[in-house]
Amino acid sequence: MNRLRVAPASPAAEVDPTWPLPAGWGLNGQTALVTGAAGGIGTAITTALARAGAVVVALDHDGERAHELAAGLTTAGHTASAHRLDVTDPAAVNAVLATAVAEHGPPRLLVNVAGLLHHGPVTDFSDADWHRLFSVNVDGVFHLCRAVARQMIPHRQGAIVTITSNAASVPRLGLAAYAASKAAATMFTRCLGLELAGFGIRCNVIAPGSTDTPMLRQAGHDPASAIAGVPEQFRLGIPLRRIATPADVAAAALFLLSEHARHITMQTLHLDGGASLAD
Repeated sequence: MNRLRVAPASPAAEVDPTWPLPAGWGLNGQTALVTGAAGGIGTAITTALARAGAVVVALDHDGERAHELAAGLTTAGHTASAHRLDVTDPAAVNAVLATAVAEHGPPRLLVNVAGLLHHGPVTDFSDADWHRLFSVNVDGVFHLCRAVARQMIPHRQGAIVTITSNAASVPRLGLAAYAASKAAATMFTRCLGLELAGFGIRCNVIAPGSTDTPMLRQAGHDPASAIAGVPEQFRLGIPLRRIATPADVAAAALFLLSEHARHITMQTLHLDGGASLAD
């Protein structure tokens, strides 16, 4: 049976340095927290936020790589810090948030990226595997959102983006627990958006499909098969004929966090090249 896999860290150098940033993002000086910041998508989002003028706090279970990322951004002239964080521990979440507030002021932006990927049939799942998957992919989102929302509400301002997966809405062989956890995180974030809308706080979801990250490569996914489709697995291909990059996800996150999306909340953006045929 395949075991739980955590995406290894991805260096900031893998983020496309030429990715353009239009003016008017409205993020200058805003404190932004990013979980899973040392992974492929997390690094891209953290880097994009820093380049857009946000004060970024990189959070990851791999504290060493998170600090390397923050140090690189600081050297490049951006404002960044990092903390090791286990998102499954609510006390640790509260402690790190208190430190971030003391250092940079209350957060205005939160991106939930931290996650685990699990492959294998349901009949092979252990209770421990199931609970570990949900503790990161669902409980972690809850812990961060609850803590950060408490900080945002008095200021009546903020934006939250949760990175889930198109598997949350499309059944996949061997991904029952993963898909269920991402579906839970998706609906939680949308319901939170309804609760917080009256305070001017927006909550949205990005649901990527196959994305070129260390997690995808470690899981043994073949990009060519993902693009062409695998009929025997009831898996459609990708109409746009390409695999997403972390920079693609970062671009979408930056938009949803920015003033350009000021009237968008409780939405799920499928970023999968059309693979899910989502409406």
